[in-house]
Amino acid sequence: MQTPYYLIDKSKLARNLQKIAFLRERSGAKALLALKCFATWSLFDFIRPYMDGTTSSSLNEVRLGKTRFGGETHGYSVAWADDEIDEAVTHADKIIFNSISQLSRFGARAGGISCGLRLNPEISSSSFDLADPVRPFSRLGERDVGRVEAVLDRIDGFMIHNNCENADFRLFSDMLGAIETRFGELLHYVDWVSLGGGIHFTADGYPLDALAERLRAFSDRFGVQVYLEPGEAAVTGAATLEVSVLDTMFNERNLAVVDASTEAHMLDLLIYREQASVAPGTGPHEYMVCGKSCLAGDVFGTFRFDRPLEVGDRISIQDAAGYTMVKKNWFNGVRMPAIAIRELDGSVRTVREFDYADYEASLS
Repeated sequence: MQTPYYLIDKSKLARNLQKIAFLRERSGAKALLALKCFATWSLFDFIRPYMDGTTSSSLNEVRLGKTRFGGETHGYSVAWADDEIDEAVTHADKIIFNSISQLSRFGARAGGISCGLRLNPEISSSSFDLADPVRPFSRLGERDVGRVEAVLDRIDGFMIHNNCENADFRLFSDMLGAIETRFGELLHYVDWVSLGGGIHFTADGYPLDALAERLRAFSDRFGVQVYLEPGEAAVTGAATLEVSVLDTMFNERNLAVVDASTEAHMLDLLIYREQASVAPGTGPHEYMVCGKSCLAGDVFGTFRFDRPLEVGDRISIQDAAGYTMVKKNWFNGVRMPAIAIRELDGSVRTVREFDYADYEASLS
């Protein structure tokens, strides 16, 4: 195949999905795929048996979840617009409001479906201020117990999203304990609670049994159906971005320019000032691998290889499923990576290619 392309490996995806299925069975919690992280609907048939539905952050996502995935469809938005809410409730099984003011404005237009409200517990696991839902002046959810208590007759559930790449079970449990203490009186009055995503429970060595017991205990204590919203936990390690070397240079260190771009194809690397990874990433020859856009800081990272890189060499950028295809863009008009799937039998099929017409159609 011509690079660049995202290559999603079903066998690696299945390992995560099997852990999700195990957790669902042992804890009684339901799992919803977080479309904000991964929305490649060509794989929804493969994912569907392991999960209960989808959760969304916009009208487009709630519609995609309903029409392409099915199951339970949770519709959440930081702020629903007047021209969105009526359509959103036709697709959603549950509609979640970010604030009491949004609930007051649109609750009567929910059409009889279950309504939820986002809570802000003012504690989180995020090490990135940019992604911290409880950062100062946060607009994400309601904090005041008294204000929420006054609208309990209008809601059936809560969403609490305060984890971010949290692979520490003890930290998760302690934060959940703080939520129980702060919001416990409210939790007894609702039917369901979504604990959001960001719990990295598919990581190697994560104590799944302990997590299952903790979730079941929470559910039993308050008499609620627990929901989890795995995004990265569902797809971590399941895809690569396949690229080719276009040029090599030397400027105090070895440089290799590839036919993809962090700005356009793995934007989170720039946003969070992180570097990608390659496998195996060992050897005596070190190169800074750079994207082909004109952005000076378009750099995937510095890696080691077993031999000097040459034009035409292939590099597999690891962990390229979450927050990549949903964020890809046409910066510089750089070729958009195709999307390919490696089947369980090892064969690879291309499910989508992009061309000039797609680039032109994205503009006006």
